[in-house]
Amino acid sequence: MPLTRAPQRRSQKQFRLSPPQAVVIAFFAAIVVCTLLLSLPIAHAPGVEVTFLEAAFTAVSAVCVTGHIVVDTATVWSPFGHAVIVAFIQIGGLGIMLVASLIGLALLRKISLRGRMIAGTENRGVTSGDASRLARGILLTSLVIEAIVAMILTLQFWLSYGVELPTAFGRGVFLAISSFNNAGFAPFSDNMIGFATDPIIVLPMCIATILGGLGFPVLLQLRRELRRPLHWTMNTNLVLAMTALLLVLGTVMIALFEWNNGATIGEMTPIDRVLVSFFHSVQARTAGFNSVDIGQLEPETLLGIDVLMFIGGGPAGTAGGIKVTTFAVLLFIIITELRGEGAVNIFGKRLSRAVHREAITITLLSMAAVMSATIALLMMTHLDLDVLLFEVISAFATVGLSTGITASLPPAGQIILMILMFLGRLGPLTLGTALVLRQRKVLYELPKERPVIG
Repeated sequence: MPLTRAPQRRSQKQFRLSPPQAVVIAFFAAIVVCTLLLSLPIAHAPGVEVTFLEAAFTAVSAVCVTGHIVVDTATVWSPFGHAVIVAFIQIGGLGIMLVASLIGLALLRKISLRGRMIAGTENRGVTSGDASRLARGILLTSLVIEAIVAMILTLQFWLSYGVELPTAFGRGVFLAISSFNNAGFAPFSDNMIGFATDPIIVLPMCIATILGGLGFPVLLQLRRELRRPLHWTMNTNLVLAMTALLLVLGTVMIALFEWNNGATIGEMTPIDRVLVSFFHSVQARTAGFNSVDIGQLEPETLLGIDVLMFIGGGPAGTAGGIKVTTFAVLLFIIITELRGEGAVNIFGKRLSRAVHREAITITLLSMAAVMSATIALLMMTHLDLDVLLFEVISAFATVGLSTGITASLPPAGQIILMILMFLGRLGPLTLGTALVLRQRKVLYELPKERPVIG
C-alpha cells in the first residue's frame, strides 16, 4: 500500500503552484474579472459602446495601477464602471494575494503558512512570519491616508468649485484611491489640467502619491519608529533618501526645461510653474496624473521623465519601475568600484553580494523589455522614437503618462502595452521565476576565471 501512495504524493507536489506562479495567476484572474465587469452594458455611459479590447486594456491598467487609457474615463464609463475601476485599483495596489490574506484573516482569523509565503512573494519585503500583522497594518495605513485625502478633496470640490456634495465626495474618493495607489486615473476628460494651479487639490494628491510610492515596509516602520531614525533599516534609509533626491532633481529638471514653454507652464506665474513642475516630478514616479498636456513637453523633458519613470518608487508598495533601491544599489556599486574598495557599504552596513546580482538582473531584464517593445512599436507604426519610448517606459513602469498616442496605436501595439503593464506590476523576477518549471540546486562549482572588462 505505501508503495502505491508514494508516487501519488510526489505527483501532487510536482503540480503544486509555486508562490510566484500563484501571484501571476491571481493577477491574471483579477484582470479577467475586471474585464468582464467593464464589458457589461451597465458599466458604460448611456449610448456608449466599448469593445472587448478597450475593456481589457482598461482592466489591465486598473489592476496594474497604471492609468494608461484608450477611452475617456470621464465620459465612457458609468458610475458603476467608475466603481469597478476604483475597486480594482485598490485591489491591485494592495496586492491580490494580500487582499486574499485580509479576507482569510476576517473569516478564519488566521493565514496559512503557504498564504504568508505567497503574500510575501507578491509584496517583496513582507516576510512570511509577520504577514498577518503587516496585512492589518497595510490595510489600516492605506485607508487612513486615503480617507484624509478624500476629505480634503471633497471639501475643496464642494466649497470652492460649487460641485454638489455627493459628486464632490465621489470625485474625492476616486482621486484619493487613485493617488495613493499610484494609478493616475482621474474622473475628468483632461485629467488634472483644470486644477493645475490649485495647491489644495494637487498637493494632497502629491502627498498621497509619495506615501504610496514609499512602499508598505517603509510606511509601517515610520509608523512605529518615526522618532528613532537610528533603528531604520537600510531599505527605509535608501527609499527616503533617494525619493527626496529624485523629487528635487525632477522638479528642477522640469522647471528648467519647461520654464519658457508657452504650451505648458511658460504663461504661468513663477510660483505656479514651480508647483506644476513639482506635481509632475511626483507623478513621474509611477502615479501618472498630468496637469499639462504631456504631448507639448520639450523633447529633453520627455527624456528626463523617461529616467524618472524607469527608476520608479519604493519596493513592496504601489509604485512601479525598477525601484529606487535597485537604482541606489547600482549607484553604490559604481561608487565602490571607482574607489577600488572590496565591499559595498551603505549607511554603515555591508550589502549582500546576492543583492548585487538581483539589482543587475532586474535592471537588465527591464531594459530588455523596454527596448524590445519599443522596437516592435517602431516596426508597426510611423511614430517618432521619443514618443514611443516614453509610452513604453510609462507602461512598463506602471506610470500611465502619455503623449496622447495610446488610443491611436494598432491593436497589436495596445496588447504590447498591456503585457508591459502586467510585467511591470509583477516585476521581471517574479514573472521569470513563475515561468521556471523547476528550480534545481547546483551541487558543484566550476573553476573560477576573470574575463577582461571594459
